[in-house]
Amino acid sequence: MKEWRRLARSFGYAIEGIVQTVKTQRNMQIHLVAAILALAAAWWLEIDRVEWIWVLIAITLVLVMELVNTAIEAVVDLVTPDWHAKAKVAKDAAAGAVLAAAILSIAIGIAVFGPPLYEKFVG
Repeated sequence: MKEWRRLARSFGYAIEGIVQTVKTQRNMQIHLVAAILALAAAWWLEIDRVEWIWVLIAITLVLVMELVNTAIEAVVDLVTPDWHAKAKVAKDAAAGAVLAAAILSIAIGIAVFGPPLYEKFVG
């Protein structure tokens, strides 16, 4: 029973981290809006199961990377509130990971949504 309480507490902390990130990070809010739009487009275009999986992977990857980026920035700011070259490297690398995930998600979006959009509007 003790393990279950500990597990439940861990899930609670994780949810708190997600909620805090959504409340405080503008980029996470932007990613969530983009995710909602992508999900609405997937529904509207009636994409198949495999394409749904790709869309969900892309969305999840971007959101996870934004959470990791936020965590890294918070830790760096805690360790050194002053500008430091290594702190910049850590923050820039974390932001770069988010950017790479976002670029991949755009590529997936083009591959998944491009053909059915073309069919709806041109074909």
